[in-house]
Amino acid sequence: MATQGTRAGVVALTLLLAACASPRHDVVKNTPTTARPPAATTQAGLPTGGIFQPAAYRPLFEDRKPRYVGDILTVNINERLNASQSANSNTERTSEFEVALPGVRGILGTNINALGAAASASNSFDGKGATTSSNLFSGAITVTVIEVLANGNLVIAGEKQIGIRRNSEVLKFTGVIDPAQIQRGNVISSTQVADARLDYRGGGYIEEAQIKGWLSRFFDSFTPF
Repeated sequence: MATQGTRAGVVALTLLLAACASPRHDVVKNTPTTARPPAATTQAGLPTGGIFQPAAYRPLFEDRKPRYVGDILTVNINERLNASQSANSNTERTSEFEVALPGVRGILGTNINALGAAASASNSFDGKGATTSSNLFSGAITVTVIEVLANGNLVIAGEKQIGIRRNSEVLKFTGVIDPAQIQRGNVISSTQVADARLDYRGGGYIEEAQIKGWLSRFFDSFTPF
């Protein structure tokens, strides 16, 4: 009896924890959200006796663009996604069958009355389905270069936190960019970022008001209806 009571308690506790868990689904980020530039001695490498240092080269007669870990740039978020799908199926089939046997008189002194039979069948199907999805996100965030890949592409990441009274907003962005696509002023569009991960979350009493209560989630975790 004690074992059954323990099992029931464990099941109830599991359901309660599942109901109390936050119903959010965070975007999985594959990198940290910031990085500091390496020390000057490490970045410069071994002295070669020359003025040109490949590890810290900055072109003199062109715009200063992000090239190394710790450099920053601005990402203009221009995400607009629209998707729709619809399907319509309609089938119909009708069949009829009829047979008739005329009456016969005077055969072996017996009269055979006329016989008739009829049958019909009908089958129809009508199915429709439609789905539509639309997403729009615009804004800007300044990110940091956290890694320089072997082909020269830059891994970027950044985080922005805004707090207003008891509410907070957190925006996180990561991705990979081609330095050649960076525009003047060190700006790049989010549509030119590969492996982009954009996570925008809110916190505070406004966010809590939009989440179903833990007791309702508890009953929803096991009810089949």
